[in-house]
Amino acid sequence: MKKFRNLDKIWKEILFAASGLGPNLMMVLMGAFFTDAVNPAALDLASNSSKAVQTITGTCLIVPGLFSVLWFLAKTFDGIIDVPFASLTDNMRSKFGKRRLPILICFIPMTVSYLLCWIPISVNPMANTIWFFIWSLVFFSTYTMSLIAFYGSLSTVCYDNKQRLRVSSFKSFFDTISYIIVYALVPLILGVSGLHIDNLVFILMPMMLTMIIPIFMIKEGDKWKKKAAYLGYEVLEEGKEENVKLFESIKLTFTNKPFLKWCVVNCCSFFALQMFLVSMNALILGGMGMSSSQMAILNTCAFAPVPVMLYLFKKLSDKKGLRFAYQSCLLSFSFSILSFFFGSNYVMGDNITAKLIIGIIGGIMGSWSIGAFFMMPYMIPAQVSSVEEKLTHKNHSAMYFAAQAFLTSIIGAFASSIVYENIKQLFISKEASGIVSAVDSEAMSAAQNAALQLGVDVNSVYNLGTLLVPIFVSIFCFIGFIFAYRMPKNYSPKEVSKELGLEKEYEENIHLFPEERVVPFEAESLVVNISLWILSVSIFGYIWLYQLTKAVNTFAKKRISVLHVILSILFLPYSIYLVYILKKAIDEKALSINIYTKKTSIIPCVFAVLGLSFVSLSMLQIRLNKIAKVQNEEV
Repeated sequence: MKKFRNLDKIWKEILFAASGLGPNLMMVLMGAFFTDAVNPAALDLASNSSKAVQTITGTCLIVPGLFSVLWFLAKTFDGIIDVPFASLTDNMRSKFGKRRLPILICFIPMTVSYLLCWIPISVNPMANTIWFFIWSLVFFSTYTMSLIAFYGSLSTVCYDNKQRLRVSSFKSFFDTISYIIVYALVPLILGVSGLHIDNLVFILMPMMLTMIIPIFMIKEGDKWKKKAAYLGYEVLEEGKEENVKLFESIKLTFTNKPFLKWCVVNCCSFFALQMFLVSMNALILGGMGMSSSQMAILNTCAFAPVPVMLYLFKKLSDKKGLRFAYQSCLLSFSFSILSFFFGSNYVMGDNITAKLIIGIIGGIMGSWSIGAFFMMPYMIPAQVSSVEEKLTHKNHSAMYFAAQAFLTSIIGAFASSIVYENIKQLFISKEASGIVSAVDSEAMSAAQNAALQLGVDVNSVYNLGTLLVPIFVSIFCFIGFIFAYRMPKNYSPKEVSKELGLEKEYEENIHLFPEERVVPFEAESLVVNISLWILSVSIFGYIWLYQLTKAVNTFAKKRISVLHVILSILFLPYSIYLVYILKKAIDEKALSINIYTKKTSIIPCVFAVLGLSFVSLSMLQIRLNKIAKVQNEEV
């Protein structure tokens, strides 16, 4: 009996991955701007009042000490509530299925509560502190329920681990888009338009609508099951899928060895990433003394290469293993983050050129890690839960995401609310010994207050928090790198089942894991490759050319040396010749396995001559994908 595929087209995979774009964008926006918007102590408004656009009113709207505690509690609540919500969606039985209904119910309260978080109600800091806390609880609850239901569907809507990795990569790509918008475009828009951050939030609110996409794409419920069975698709019999009660689900999740090993590493990287993201504006605008346009340049260097880096990450993980690829990301980020320290005003003074160069180099280095940081938390829990579900018929995939979110929420809340919110109040000076704490007020900025306490000029006062953040982040990334050695190499079904003690069940049901087949080479998505070619301004074309050469060498009668690719990079016209010999080898292979082809080796070369290399590469890829399909079906 044939198995139904929810995402049977590449455009469906991309659209499904884009579902969380709006809510995630707004959550990232809150994480990046909200705490500084209500308490701008680290923005150094005294030296540049134009930075006030990143605040709501330009003054402190809350009680700093109390707010840091309440914000920590709100974030912790966000993690705790994940667990019962996950059990609810895992065990929900309705004619609409288990994932779509929670998303639909939570959409409106999620949107309204987010909006109210950005609207202060009083000039009284205490009243605002309580107001923000209450609405943050509502937002975090409904946001969590929506996303947990969405993530929980990932283990079932994907056919196998390869599709799951691909959808996770697309999801990571859209997360990257969110971060590009928030950290590169938003500062630029604020600087040019003069809008305050809360006004821009109101304009972006329609982005929340992307969250309703899964309601139409997830195929579940009584009506769908009847239709699928009628069309001859495999449908799980009623009662075969076991209900997993709350405490049993928690026990299964927190005793799952491959998942727990991942959680230890993820908590280290999440602490680092959360502290970095919540402080990024302060690091660049305050710590490095950059303008909004310069901030946009640095963030573009960090986020723009991510789509290509994700592609390379996938290739590296295929060759060296998922663990090795992720460890390289942790190590890279550990070093790249220190650019914020060495490029700070404290170290470099007013040398803007040197700070820009240091920041650009650090950003490009960090781009290797950013995509993986977004992708892995979606892919690994989905893979672990999928293997468990196939071997035990216990589907509680949302609980894995909930457990992960519970741990990271506490870690993230501690990093952003307790650690960062308190160290950003600290100031030091090279001209005076000692550390002082200061806050913004209507009379003076935090930096001016600190200068007064230290008895020095305000221009010689530096925010200690922006100096400590890069060091903390670097240390935690390196700790994660060490713990990663305990993770499985690839999180393949065979490795996961072995660590779960289900080796016998795996051998008996190996037919359920089509990704375990060894195939000569895989087909590549044409849409993805063309998109990467465009996003990288054709630089990806050389990577694409190398991948085509590598695939052709699996069947070519005469091996095509990688030297041809190197010569194509050094001498552009040479790529025309390489395209010619690749097309010739592909045509020969196609004929040998009875795929009809016209001998038109010269046509891709013509497009290459015209500068339309993506057209010639696309023609080769289409033909190569047909060969891959025939060969892989034989396997």
